[in-house]
Amino acid sequence: MAATDFLGKLAQLLPKDRLYTDPVDCYAYAYDNSRIFHSPLAVAFPIHAEEVQAVIRLCNAENVPVVPRGRGTGTAGGSVPEVGGVALSLERMNRILSVDPDNRMAIVEPGVLNQELQDAIKDVGFFWPPDPSSAAYCSVGGNLATCAAGPHAVKYGVARDHVLGLKAVTGNGDIIKTGCYTSKGVVGYDLTRLLVGSEGTLAVIVEATLKLTPLPKHTGGITAEFADTYSCAKAIAAIMAQPYTPSALEFLDNGALTLIRGRHKNLLPDNARAYLMIEVDGAEQEIHEATQAILAACQVDGLIEAKVAQDTKALWAARKALSPLLKDIAPKKINEDIAVPVSHLPELLTGLEKLAAQYQIANVNFGHAGNGNIHVNLLVNPDKGDELKRAYACLDEVFSLVLSLQGTLSGEHGVGIAKRAFVPREIDATTMNLMKALKLTFDPANILNPGKLFP
Repeated sequence: MAATDFLGKLAQLLPKDRLYTDPVDCYAYAYDNSRIFHSPLAVAFPIHAEEVQAVIRLCNAENVPVVPRGRGTGTAGGSVPEVGGVALSLERMNRILSVDPDNRMAIVEPGVLNQELQDAIKDVGFFWPPDPSSAAYCSVGGNLATCAAGPHAVKYGVARDHVLGLKAVTGNGDIIKTGCYTSKGVVGYDLTRLLVGSEGTLAVIVEATLKLTPLPKHTGGITAEFADTYSCAKAIAAIMAQPYTPSALEFLDNGALTLIRGRHKNLLPDNARAYLMIEVDGAEQEIHEATQAILAACQVDGLIEAKVAQDTKALWAARKALSPLLKDIAPKKINEDIAVPVSHLPELLTGLEKLAAQYQIANVNFGHAGNGNIHVNLLVNPDKGDELKRAYACLDEVFSLVLSLQGTLSGEHGVGIAKRAFVPREIDATTMNLMKALKLTFDPANILNPGKLFP
């Protein structure tokens, strides 16, 4: 079918103000935070499930790709319309349908911003634990599509742990409901957990029933400075081995510290080459006990100082500004979010330093150390000799190192376009074939976000 004929049919499903076909208007939906660009044929803005269903059924009938999209904050290219087709923006499906504090639940549409949800439930004493650094801009639907997490995942878990049920539209246009409105339920297969993290390749989420968590009564902070990365990593393992789980445990290497020092004078000590920002929460007595236990766990060779932090707001603001700052310094940086078991962090972090030195690539590492989830940033200038080639050779060895340490190639950013070539190194062929068969069960014509996840 000619593109004009398809667009004519699509125009019958949505009003003019909720359908873009002009390439200029569509350009803003051609990329995400990965800065990979591919323009869609059209951008559709449904406002209820039946419109999502109608668009998908038309695209299925005409064999036109559909790429679901939240707010485009992803870093792996998961919402980039690589093969054209329709960018299905869910940003206008942004209603909080209900908040039920008695049952600790909320029902929301996918376009609700993470921070909007947090603000709406704070007054009734709850929060939703997934808290990526882009919380003010990213949508709940996008959080679920990528199984997002953030600093507090070390204690509270990731998005998959905080959703009870979904309403979604499959690739052939069927509306399905998964899960239930109770915290326990074992009837049928757990399709909810399957859809969360599937990056819009199986079905398009149009409604989510979320599990809320009571806000902690109190929070406390600890900072710890180390002479080198290895001693810091040993302290991380010791912290996670003692009985009190911190609510956040963030690691900054020397490169990250240097960046923060350059923008925020006198915020950090000059002699530290590795740094931990630790948060604990709960009742006052629990915070006191956890703080003492964590301070004791930090007493490793190489510790400079570990102390109670009186005010961590400025530190958290600087930590959240790291990714945007790195984009400004190195627009073509290679950004990965690998994860390893916490006990293997010493080998990982020292290995990263050796590889960066071997390939002469500037490298900044930081992240959610309590989960072993480290954001590796290779700072690259593509116009400088063979630097880009060396960076990708370094990245290849980084992935080999991660897998040798029983790790995973993506902790929370997803696979999208950026990592799909490396997926067979983590998932064996038999398992991959089963996943592909599942994909075709939900999406027989392979129109939902085709080409993502799998090589």
